[in-house]
Amino acid sequence: MSATSAPRPVGRSTYFFGALGGLLFGYDLGVVAGALLFITPEMHLSPLQSGMVTSSLLIGGMIGALGCGRVTDRFGRRFTVLVSAVLFGLGAILAAAAPNFALILIARVIMGLAVGAASVTVPVYLSEIAPARSRGGLSGLNQLMISIGILVAYLVNLGLSPFHAWRWMFGLAAVPAVLLLVGTLFQPESPRWLIRKGREAQAREVLSRTRDAAELEAELAEIRAVNEASADRVGVRELFASRTLRRILFIGVGLAVLQQIIGINTIIYYAPTILKNVGFGDSAAILANAGLGALTVVVTIIMITVVVDRFGRRRPLMLGALGMVCAMVLIAVLFRLGGQSGGAAGWIAIVALALFKVCYSLSWGGMVWIMLGEIFPLRVRGTAMGIATFTNWAGNFLVGLLFPVLLAAGSSGVFVVFAVLAAVAGLFAYRFVPETKGRSLEQIEEHFGAVTTSQPVRAQ
Repeated sequence: MSATSAPRPVGRSTYFFGALGGLLFGYDLGVVAGALLFITPEMHLSPLQSGMVTSSLLIGGMIGALGCGRVTDRFGRRFTVLVSAVLFGLGAILAAAAPNFALILIARVIMGLAVGAASVTVPVYLSEIAPARSRGGLSGLNQLMISIGILVAYLVNLGLSPFHAWRWMFGLAAVPAVLLLVGTLFQPESPRWLIRKGREAQAREVLSRTRDAAELEAELAEIRAVNEASADRVGVRELFASRTLRRILFIGVGLAVLQQIIGINTIIYYAPTILKNVGFGDSAAILANAGLGALTVVVTIIMITVVVDRFGRRRPLMLGALGMVCAMVLIAVLFRLGGQSGGAAGWIAIVALALFKVCYSLSWGGMVWIMLGEIFPLRVRGTAMGIATFTNWAGNFLVGLLFPVLLAAGSSGVFVVFAVLAAVAGLFAYRFVPETKGRSLEQIEEHFGAVTTSQPVRAQ
């Protein structure tokens, strides 16, 4: 492998710590699945209150995502990640010490602010710092970290479940928060943000970590040309007023919302509950869930090393949606035939859940975050990413809040709805989503017609 075909060693820690915010995201999404099994009887929570414990994080996520767009555009990607780490650590400690239902909700809103901001900033940071030839795989590190975070949460749940130690489940989230805080202190700022702020010398130094001399000068010229052609800052009003920007935002919002409402939240948050409904005990359900988490990590590694930079983004989105339709139909049939039967029903449920996770991890799980970091023009990237991620969290919130109520009602119809939504996602990818594999961020802007330069953007 040549020196220009892979990240140089000096740049690898940058990608790792840049993606570490995804670990916080994943851990807190996953840990509630086990903690709910013990919080619910201890605090006598109703199905709606159980949904509120889950969805309170998502409320914070919506606020954090929508509010951090201007922050990351003004103060930088690195600063936003640092603030996220501090907030997440404080929220984790408060959740662990919370004496009642109300304080658990407050703590999880605080953690939601952190993961909402990180979910906006991390994909943008990784896409802006990675070379075009390997941007898919490197940007996909965010999804890998999310998957690892979920797996770590499942393993923590498994280890602590015999002791019903849900407080430790929440409190241990402070560990990756500290790691993220310390690691980010030593990481560089996004080179494209630096150029946007007139700090080209610093941008040059950052890019030199992972580009050779010829690549460096060509990429700097490309970024400079696009930046000069779109020098005016675009606010939210102008973002919606421009037909071109509205089109890009529509694609981003569509990807973000569909990623959440096709049913992944039912698997992340409530897989143990689903498995209990088909005959598993608490420990067996959590153990099976940990196995599903490990499967997700393995498949995500395959996605970022084999799929995304070889097969692109658009085709996996379409094929993955088809597989998820099949998985949700299988779960719906299982519940329709009688979820409490146990035996074979439990193993069929595991197969269906595994099929869904494999299809999701190869497609909508990671591809969406990669594409959201790619498609928005530099001058609106933070604001547009904030809006798209807000809608992502909004979809997450609705599913997290309503699913336990629907599941308690014993309705198999909810899984049919998810199957239909997965089919809609596949059609959306076919009709609206462009292929971005191998293109620089500046070439993607030119493809959408979001910038007019005096000379064509170079080909890869």
